[in-house]
Amino acid sequence: MNMQDSPSLLCTNEKRVYGPVNSWRLGQSLGIDPIFTKSTCSYNCIYCQLGSIQDITNNYKIYVPTDEIIKDLQEFLPLKQPLDIITYSGSGEPTLAANLGEVIREVRGVVPDIPQCILTNATMLHNSSVVEDLNQLDRVIVKLDAWDEEMFQRVNRPIAGVTLMDLVDGICHFRQQFKGTLEVQTMIFSTNIKQDLEAFAQLLIRISPDLVQLNTPKRPYPMSWHRENRGNHQGIFNYEVRQLKTITKEQATIITQHLKELTSLEIISIR
Repeated sequence: MNMQDSPSLLCTNEKRVYGPVNSWRLGQSLGIDPIFTKSTCSYNCIYCQLGSIQDITNNYKIYVPTDEIIKDLQEFLPLKQPLDIITYSGSGEPTLAANLGEVIREVRGVVPDIPQCILTNATMLHNSSVVEDLNQLDRVIVKLDAWDEEMFQRVNRPIAGVTLMDLVDGICHFRQQFKGTLEVQTMIFSTNIKQDLEAFAQLLIRISPDLVQLNTPKRPYPMSWHRENRGNHQGIFNYEVRQLKTITKEQATIITQHLKELTSLEIISIR
């Protein structure tokens, strides 16, 4: 059985475990969604693949019981899909889940040989429990889409009280203690491409990640909430979406090379 034979596996609405998603960054990635009930995040990004976030919050609580997640994982494993990694993401910001650390440990017990990572906006890194949870992972990928406060507020539209400098401070502090691979994921599109990349380079140098991923919004912006967008890379939509402007291959090459020269960091681009 492969993903083409079973599209319901890729975009199922009923499970806390979804995929595997064929990710350009991660390979065959099995998603785990510790939020699930509705889109819930401390951001409301203008490009979010989930559309406008239903619950913009920093409420730290258990959204999905751990045993429900593990049950979905155990039901998936007999399908024997090839996996490169398990990724915590899904219906919003996964670090809002207060049982994330417990889930990580339980998943490790079920599939000890598969590395685990998270896609996070890093707004919860001020919480020592979240830091402790993330220290159990092999890879942490933090979102950083802006290099000044005005751009940050306009692109990521965070919950009130979250600032870019506080965000970067949290990432830097986490970097000092994290023993796994820390990566920065940046969405490059027409809204921020014209800004000063040298300012972005200075933030990257300060963070000193192991890798920088330059992305562009190839998935459209849905005009309503649909959970299947967690892993929908197939571009099949039976509801209204809005296409977003992406950067060209030539622009991606120029930006990537310029940032490499400014930072001496390893930088990859989707283009």
